[in-house]
Amino acid sequence: MQIRLMRADDLHSAERASAATFLEAERLNRRVVEPEVEPRSAEASALWVDRMGFFLTVDPEGCWVAVDEDEDEVVGFAISQNRGRLWYLATYGVLPGQQGRGVGKGLMDAALAHGGDRQGLFISSVHPGATRRYRLAGFSLHSQVRMTGSVDRSALPAVTGIAEGGTGDFGWMDRVDGELRGAGHGPDHTFMLSTLRLIVARSEHRPGYAYVDDRGRVALLAAAHEDTARALLWEALASSREEAFVPSITAANEWAMDVGLAAGLDIVQEGYVAVRDMAVPGPYLASGHFL
Repeated sequence: MQIRLMRADDLHSAERASAATFLEAERLNRRVVEPEVEPRSAEASALWVDRMGFFLTVDPEGCWVAVDEDEDEVVGFAISQNRGRLWYLATYGVLPGQQGRGVGKGLMDAALAHGGDRQGLFISSVHPGATRRYRLAGFSLHSQVRMTGSVDRSALPAVTGIAEGGTGDFGWMDRVDGELRGAGHGPDHTFMLSTLRLIVARSEHRPGYAYVDDRGRVALLAAAHEDTARALLWEALASSREEAFVPSITAANEWAMDVGLAAGLDIVQEGYVAVRDMAVPGPYLASGHFL
């Protein structure tokens, strides 16, 4: 077993390891009332490869893999990034058959060393081995929920002050990020804009923005004030198709829970937001990969 920096030719093998690792974790954590877990789609696999390839281009020193040299296959991965004074962990996992052998610790140690003394932020599963490692590394684990369901269209309010965003908004968006999480998203905005819809509130004193996917599911939301955050979330919910999705709601972001309940969504417990040397951001709904 070798733990080393990721290379571009590792991406597809790492994606296969990621798909298998998270499929098993989701099956183990599935609630009886929830539908059967489906394998990652070809489209989602391609997007994973594109995202990790982007991280590998921007900050390659934060991207690590564990490789079974006999099989020449990736069995574990830890993709982290430095943005200013913030370090974040985009994704991390070890194949079930390789867990408990020190592979995860080696990967996490390498990723943490890359972050140095920066503040830290990531989304954590409930896996007991992983959460133990995060806490021992100095992270505080804050419970989070997600909200899902069909939006009650009769509850949608009239929302004003929201517009479509673009590259010209990135400057002030990074300033909002800096106030909330200690650093801007920087180059991440360019990648997110290439795959997601950007909606913005360009208020001088209460700006904010949200990325929304093609089904109206919130991918990331940041605002200078809760009123702006609520308006952005309502706009996203109004564009939702089929089942709405609101991620990463912590106690610091109960405003999002209130909006979701008013829209008829259900609350589901889901993992933690992990932070080190910083408060949980708010008003803020973190992205799984871009944090």
